[in-house]
Amino acid sequence: MIPAEIQSIAMAALQGLITSTVFILVLFVGFIVVAGFTKFRRTGRDSLVVRDLSEQMGGVLQYLPPNAPRGPVDQLRTPELLEQVGRKE
Repeated sequence: MIPAEIQSIAMAALQGLITSTVFILVLFVGFIVVAGFTKFRRTGRDSLVVRDLSEQMGGVLQYLPPNAPRGPVDQLRTPELLEQVGRKE
């Protein structure tokens, strides 16, 4: 083999590698874009998109304010954590 043939084979292999890489990249990006369009579908009782169970049942979603009490299972105010804070002070 002469150097010109080796260079031709190397360039063809590099071109094939770049072409396949670009194809796979375009395929993945295209799928992500198409799959992302499903987020823009309307929601509601008759829609195929269900974000939570209360929406499907016809209820209204209510968010709690940040200062709302969390009930008896407040993980930041357990006796163990309050005891550790008391020891450090």
